[in-house]
Amino acid sequence: MNDLLIVTGASSGIGAATARMAVFNGWQRIAVHYGQDKAGAEETCAMVESMGGQAYLFQADMAKPKQIEKMFQKLAELKPGRIGLVNNAGMVQPTASIADLTPDRVAQVFAVNTLGAIEVARQAVLMMRGWGKGGSIVNVSSAAARLGSANMYVDYAATKGAVETFTLGLADELAPEGIRVNAIRPGLIETPIHGKGGAPDRAQKLAPNVPMQRTGLPEECAEAILWLLSERASYVTRAILDVAGGR
Repeated sequence: MNDLLIVTGASSGIGAATARMAVFNGWQRIAVHYGQDKAGAEETCAMVESMGGQAYLFQADMAKPKQIEKMFQKLAELKPGRIGLVNNAGMVQPTASIADLTPDRVAQVFAVNTLGAIEVARQAVLMMRGWGKGGSIVNVSSAAARLGSANMYVDYAATKGAVETFTLGLADELAPEGIRVNAIRPGLIETPIHGKGGAPDRAQKLAPNVPMQRTGLPEECAEAILWLLSERASYVTRAILDVAGGR
């Protein structure tokens, strides 16, 4: 099998869990992307290969379209097969209220989370068409897209709202080609992203607000992603799946 799974932001959290678990879901070739955390991405690659998969390590700044294009040019040199894309790479800035949302800050968050995600999807679709084997896309949104994340990450929430709208439109556009496009909407998940936003204990503090009374695990998000990518979800497109414990 020459199926290829591309996971952006696979150095930690949901991306790393998805890449690790993908081998057990029939994906033998995993493209592991990272932005800055090379050590984390190398660890993900080692885990993939320890499970019998083949890992390919790629670095690209999601805010720089030329780097994304170069990454896909290298990917296109691989032997053709069905393509899966997990459009996961994202960032947050430190928690802030509206007064702190400077144009530069907002532009950076949108450049990575929205514009980068759109360009990754565009390049993946071009490769799917070029290889002629079809594929599936799962975009990673956030419960923040519908909760708003007031006084914390309003700009981040807005980027994820845009990703969800993009998911709906792209799903409609690609459905006639047999390419499915879905998204998951993670809630409070135990990942390093909270620490990067300056609130490492944020998930635990907010856990009592979750109907299930706990935070989620990256592996629980990965299970949802891998199902959406698989033929078990062959009649599912344009769906946004909450993985949020009921919140």
